[in-house]
Amino acid sequence: MKDYGHSGVLLAASLSALAGYVDAVGFLTLGGFFVSFMSGNSTRFGVGLATGEWTQALIAIGLIGLFVCGVVLGASCARRFGEGRRAMILGLEAGLLLIGAGLCTVGLYGPGMVAVVLAMGVENTVFQKNGEVGVGLTYMTGTLVRIGQRIATALHGGPRWDWVPFLLLWGGLACGGALGAVVFLRYGVLALWVAAAAVVLLTVLVGRAEARTARTD
Repeated sequence: MKDYGHSGVLLAASLSALAGYVDAVGFLTLGGFFVSFMSGNSTRFGVGLATGEWTQALIAIGLIGLFVCGVVLGASCARRFGEGRRAMILGLEAGLLLIGAGLCTVGLYGPGMVAVVLAMGVENTVFQKNGEVGVGLTYMTGTLVRIGQRIATALHGGPRWDWVPFLLLWGGLACGGALGAVVFLRYGVLALWVAAAAVVLLTVLVGRAEARTARTD
């Protein structure tokens, strides 16, 4: 995380919060399935197979497949326009979220959730580096491991605060999830418009920052 600078850490934490927000909305809309947390869906898939709940298993594996397709879309976009052009990937994510919000608003929840899951897959490629995910934005197990590792390093004389950026990622996801649940309980699937608007704003801000950097190079 320290390789991305303060602005990169802030963007990552913001996107983690967004993922938590969208996942909460998706979880409540889909009745216990996730749109960004594929470990949870993998567990539901396994449980569905073991208990013979085939509908549960099919929904879970379908969501996992859509998420992977979203990653492919995002990774292809990064390769096409350059991994440093994060605004392009954010723009793709924003477009998918807008489509998802629009479809859900008119009652087409299934197709709307398809677009939302694709968007969450795309988000995980914002920090793609050399074809690999640089920062995991929608899953926190590895992040929590890194928090523990960095704290252990600090306790043994290493850098004192290297764990803080990872804590911000986890905190962003958790707080975003809480906010998403609150907004959903009040406004239903209309809560997705807030997420879409947030990504549009991030796309504009990141695009302007990239344009300034290009002019100074």
